[in-house]
Amino acid sequence: MILLDELPTFASTQGQQRIMAQWINQAFRLYLQQRYRQIVRYMAHPIAVQQAVWQDLITFARYTEWGRQYGYRSLRNPEAFARQVPIQDYESLKPYILRMMHGERDVLWPGRVRWFSKSSGTTNDKSKFIPVSSVNLRQCHIMGNRDTLALFYHRRPDAQIFTSQTMIMGGSWQRFSAFPATMYGDVSAIMIEHIPFFARSHLFPDVQTALMADWEPKLERMALAGSRNPNVVMIAGVPTWTMVLLRRILELTDAAHLLEVWPKFQLYIHGGVSFGPYRQQFQAFFPSDYVDFQEVYNASEGFFAAQDTASPDEGMLLLLQNGIYYEFLPASEWYKPCPQAVPLEAVEIGRNYALVISTNGGLWRYMPGDTVMFTSTNPYRVRVTGRTKQFVNAFGEEVMVDNTDKALAETCLATGARVAEYTVAPVYLQGQHKGSHEWLIEFEQPPADLAYFNTLLDANLQRINSDYEAKRHRNIALQQLLLRPVPPGTFHRWLRTKGKLGGQHKVPRLANHRQYVDEILGLLGTPA
Repeated sequence: MILLDELPTFASTQGQQRIMAQWINQAFRLYLQQRYRQIVRYMAHPIAVQQAVWQDLITFARYTEWGRQYGYRSLRNPEAFARQVPIQDYESLKPYILRMMHGERDVLWPGRVRWFSKSSGTTNDKSKFIPVSSVNLRQCHIMGNRDTLALFYHRRPDAQIFTSQTMIMGGSWQRFSAFPATMYGDVSAIMIEHIPFFARSHLFPDVQTALMADWEPKLERMALAGSRNPNVVMIAGVPTWTMVLLRRILELTDAAHLLEVWPKFQLYIHGGVSFGPYRQQFQAFFPSDYVDFQEVYNASEGFFAAQDTASPDEGMLLLLQNGIYYEFLPASEWYKPCPQAVPLEAVEIGRNYALVISTNGGLWRYMPGDTVMFTSTNPYRVRVTGRTKQFVNAFGEEVMVDNTDKALAETCLATGARVAEYTVAPVYLQGQHKGSHEWLIEFEQPPADLAYFNTLLDANLQRINSDYEAKRHRNIALQQLLLRPVPPGTFHRWLRTKGKLGGQHKVPRLANHRQYVDEILGLLGTPA
């Protein structure tokens, strides 16, 4: 209880805190305006900027073991680099990375790299360890976050992110038992561990909670804390796991929507999976035009792009000056023994490319496995279309994640259904039975007419993908897709059985095999 004679002092203190918060926000606004002007300059000269990035990378790494092996001292231009250094996957770099984790210096990057981000992958049970050098952490991952806010503050003059608190959904990290001076974990945890002290007061909950390894108790603790803090203005995370957190907060508060809990809320930053199937649900969580949804493309390997316009359809601005040199592998080259990538200046709008990156963490002409499509080349903007290992092409239909996400989002919009998770696999030809696609969908809000939803989803996919439409014509090669609703919580149960429960783990959307679908059906006791 506040005594009457204390009221003037209390009111004065509250007023001073508000003024101080506005000063801090204004200081960050000025800093971000300066960074935005730098972004504008490199947007005007993208090729020159990328060539400068390439030159810096080669110069820094020329005396590493990798640089000596591939003659970096003799390289004069990116074309010679592409001829001299083959495109790499994780298996080809893994021996070098393991030596770095055991403390060896000057292997892929100068000096000793102490931190490694653990990338779980979605189509693979094996973890990948990606080197995160100190310069990679500062100039790529942390700068990518700053650039995201610079783009947001430019778009929103009323941005108030630094007057309140940001809710963080981090992973966890641990020491490498074979060489304890090396640490590894989710890239989000590595970034939280390196947050400057002056920024920590703007983050919520406490760092100890944010870095908890056990996901389910952490989620409950975050929900309890979030339900009691009205000052949350921003949250970032994968939509599927963020939904779990937000639903739990609504349960705890009995609120109709999140703006009753967080009245100052302004921005949700999302990435990892397509936002299309979840947009309606987040608009219901935050029913106000004041709230923005900003997409980013960040991964264990680097922070690649961020949405810079109000329209998500325009794609994300490729961040060209943050220590990553980009190349792009056309779809026709994906499975060739010696694939040929193209540089940034040669890309075309509307074509699918696999990303190829060289980074200031020591990845050289490395394929992370993501596929992108350019929506603009002035400036360079991309959207993520899927992964090179996530597709269905059992019958020549060439269905990508981007296709299924769009078809599902449009079908949900037309029927009022809401989807939590889904995955798709082929049903192969057997005897007289024709092939098809099998969809396992976990609905948050089931459609009133499941048969109509099934038919409309199939029709939308045909309209979006002409190859699928051709194979579906008169049921010549493919029959109408088979939709199987699964009970709530099914996909989280499945992820738990694989040791992949948590905010950085994602359900594989498509597979050109039946392993995931059959595992899930087996978990449910349903015949495949």
